Amino acid sequence: MISMRSSFLLPLVLSLAPISPCLAQEKPSEAESKEVTWVKSLKFEHGEVPIGDGIAKVNVPATFKYLNPADSSKYLTILGNPPSTVLGILFPETSDLLSDNGWFVVLDYEKEGHVKDDDASKIDYSELLDTMKKDSEEINKARKTQGYPAVNIVGWATSPRYDSGTHKLYWAKELAFDGEAAHTLNYNIRMLGREGVLVANAVGSMQDLSAIETATPEILSMVDFTNGNRYADYNAKTDHTAEYGIAGLIAGAAGLKVAAKIGIFALIAKKFAVLWKFLLVGLLVASRFFKKLFRRKEAV
Repeated sequence: MISMRSSFLLPLVLSLAPISPCLAQEKPSEAESKEVTWVKSLKFEHGEVPIGDGIAKVNVPATFKYLNPADSSKYLTILGNPPSTVLGILFPETSDLLSDNGWFVVLDYEKEGHVKDDDASKIDYSELLDTMKKDSEEINKARKTQGYPAVNIVGWATSPRYDSGTHKLYWAKELAFDGEAAHTLNYNIRMLGREGVLVANAVGSMQDLSAIETATPEILSMVDFTNGNRYADYNAKTDHTAEYGIAGLIAGAAGLKVAAKIGIFALIAKKFAVLWKFLLVGLLVASRFFKKLFRRKEAV
């Protein structure tokens, strides 16, 4: 049986019931077989790759492989994410896209304005976490009203760290979805630029935290803005300035918008679900063939 994996976080999620053993043994449908064939046919890139219409670039080493925006969007859709536009996906070179193990990094860009980092050294991350937990209560009320499970912030899986020299930031949250015993990892990397933020969201489970942590310095060095678009190129007289700083970025001033755009909340929850049938209006695709899709035993 072939399985695929995901661990994005996203507000559009349906809770899927476990599949019965008899259904798990059923042969894949023609549509499911086509998806598997398509995944196996994917071509990856290495070396320097421009992204975001030249705003940034990725220098892909031999230890990683890059999937172009169009194929990345389709892959995420197969994993159950609503149609979206991203800048690509980075996979560890040895990753098997049809396996329920491993992790990957989704790239995107948000032109929300120049994010000032004056508050970086003054942030109380414990207090910020408490605020985020309280804010999530309101978000969960809306999720439940729409029929989606609540997502609760357990705590920092990795406390926020900001490098004022490179203007790069990363942090990770441990999340608990209602009805799921295992917890989910939401790992975020942000790179500040002239008028926006490069987003790198690691898709994985709590079991992948160590591997992602180890790879983070390499990921940070791989992705960067091009000349004219870097943080230092900011012109206060002509460029737009964001209405929030580092704390707001972490808490979700831009993050929630990004999460909604690329489907972060939905895929994470579905990592534990069993997809047994392709169905429903672009919100979710489910397949009995992909029984273990997103079902990685781990502890967003």
